Amino acid sequence: MGRRSANIRPDGNAGPRVLEGARVLVTRSPDRAGELVSALRGTGAEPLLLPLIDFEHASDQHSLDVAFDALGAGAYSWLVVSSVTTVQVLEAKAAERGAALSAWLPGSLQVAAVGPATRRVLEALDIAVDLAPAGQKSAAGLLDIWPRSRASVLLPQADIADPRLRRGLEARGASVQAVTAYRTVDYPADPRRGLSRPAGPRQQEHDAPVLTPAEAKAGLDAGTLHAVVAASPSAVRRVHSELSPLGECRLVAIGRSTAAEARSLGLPVDAVAEEPTVSGLVAAVIAALDPGQPTPHPVHPQTVKDQT
Repeated sequence: MGRRSANIRPDGNAGPRVLEGARVLVTRSPDRAGELVSALRGTGAEPLLLPLIDFEHASDQHSLDVAFDALGAGAYSWLVVSSVTTVQVLEAKAAERGAALSAWLPGSLQVAAVGPATRRVLEALDIAVDLAPAGQKSAAGLLDIWPRSRASVLLPQADIADPRLRRGLEARGASVQAVTAYRTVDYPADPRRGLSRPAGPRQQEHDAPVLTPAEAKAGLDAGTLHAVVAASPSAVRRVHSELSPLGECRLVAIGRSTAAEARSLGLPVDAVAEEPTVSGLVAAVIAALDPGQPTPHPVHPQTVKDQT
């Protein structure tokens, strides 16, 4: 396809079929891709799914259980949640104890969320979010606004989580208990250890084709895939190992950490979403396929669920 002539209206918004004919590879699992698939189709694109990562229960359930029980008993002043998958794990832990997560959390607890998707899912579970970055919606953005204090913090994370969030909180005076909430694995997860459905509102159903890495690589080699959306640093590592070189296919990253990981692996990044939302990703795909045009303003409010 090469560079496309995007249909951008004078007000800067994308026309309804601005990606007509573009085949866009989305590296998300089917249960997490519905809103993005629908939004891409609304622009005329043909979305295809390439699930690359999945999630399993943490190997050390004892440590997670001890931390979760301490959370319910009021041992922490802050809970820092960095992904929707973490919310999913915490919701399941509360259910094991016969409670809703909102009822399990003490009223004195303050909750911080990294990313708009995490905040949206917490609020859908009736959990108030006390602190979330308004500018850079990332761990770095949260650290920028974190109050310096001797707060006691529970930080449940993926097994491969970047340690900079924990270190940054500690540098600001917090006493941080980091615990592994889940493992990030190649897709698909072992059915015996995989997590249940994502937390929060269910994703809408869709019928986008699901490709294997071999099928996606064949499409890249044939020049029939025009953009690939990497939704996490771990996904971009799989893109590098399974699909590179990408040829003329444009790589779109969901955020700065994903883009940085891609560049460290030698993958050129054609566009980075200004926000980790459906509209941000669609705008980035348009910018990647037509870099000569101004980036359109986001037009879809849905938020992409965070992945590690």
